[in-house]
Parts: sequence; structure tokens; C-alpha cells
Amino acid sequence: MAKIRILLADDHSVLRAGLKLLLNNEPDFVVVGEASNGEEALRLLEHKRADILLLDLSMPSMGGLECIREIKSRGLDTKILVLTMYADEQYVREAMQAGAKGYVEKNAVDTELFVALRTVARGHRYLSPQNAQVLINSLLSDSPREASDDPYTVLSTREREVLKLIVRGHSMSQIADMLCLSVKTVDTYKTRLMEKLHCSKKNQLVEYALKHNLLPHYTAEI
Repeated sequence: MAKIRILLADDHSVLRAGLKLLLNNEPDFVVVGEASNGEEALRLLEHKRADILLLDLSMPSMGGLECIREIKSRGLDTKILVLTMYADEQYVREAMQAGAKGYVEKNAVDTELFVALRTVARGHRYLSPQNAQVLINSLLSDSPREASDDPYTVLSTREREVLKLIVRGHSMSQIADMLCLSVKTVDTYKTRLMEKLHCSKKNQLVEYALKHNLLPHYTAEI
């Protein structure tokens, strides 16, 4: 029986090592490569055959959502299964719309991940019952937030706080101190902001916020 060839993309080397060991212990899986960000994953996919890219969303340099879009724009036929800590409806929706075939949360790294990989390998989509319910509820919702095209509505409250402080010129360490967060966590929020607002550089993030008049919203909330 031909094995399902899997490429891992996650910026945490310990997690990749654990996943590699876990997956290689299954008779029908083989991990054929590892990447620490989206750019590395793309380079590997250009010359290494993989049936499935197991992809995190929050990574430095190039995050998961941008990587999915780039894979699709290049016409690569590798199927994409997102493995992430984020259960937000917006992430599930964006990942699936961008071209992912499945979405699994990291707290389900057990038999559910195996089921998801085998389902995606057969050409089907996979969502956990929880993610499916979240997505269904959002599709059935008539709330103004879901109906609005305002980019402000796709940001969480914490993301709005981080955006306001970035626009005001604070460094990552300063923002971390002000919000009682770690620098790594703030950097993750910055990455998520840039993915949601389709910005590739910090100055584009600032320009976007000013262009779309987002700051008045934040001023009222913080």
C-alpha cells in the first residue's frame, strides 16, 4: 500500500519532532520534509512530492493563510490540512476559502488528526464537529458583524489593541509590557493582523489602518 506523504510546516521544532514521530509510527503515513515557515514549505513543495501539507497558521516570515494562497496561485496539487491552535470562526472560514481541505486544532493531535489526514488524502474535506458547528453558526448568523465588509470586523479585541499600539510606533517589547503579554505572543498577534489585512510589511499595516480610518474604533474601545 502506498503511504501518504506528509510535509510538516510549523515554527516549533519540538512540535514538528513529536508530530514526525507520531505520524511515522502509523503504517500508512510517512513524513517527507519539514519547514519552519510558509516560504520554506513552498521551496520544498517545488521539488519534493507531498500528498498533504500539514500547516500551522501562525509562523514567521510567511504565515499559513498566505502560504495556502500562494500554493493555489502556483497551481501546486498538494492538499492542505491546517493544524493550529486557533478555533476562531474567521480563521476556519478564511483557511477553507483560501483552499485548505481540512482544519484541525492542535489539542486534537491524536486519532482525530489521523482521521483528518486520511480523509483529506482521499480527496474529501475535513472539519472537526466543533469547527463545523462554528462555521455553520456563522453562515446562519444575520448579525451586522458577519454582513459587514468593514475590515475592522475581522479583528479580535486584542488584535485591535495591538494594531493601535503598532500604529502609534511602539516596539514589540513595549507593547508586550503594556498589555502584559510575552514578546512572542505580541509578534503572533502582529502576524495574524498582517494576514487578516493582507499586509506583508509593518508600514503597510500602518498605512492600512490609517487609510481605512480604523483608529477611531480602537480609541473608543481602549
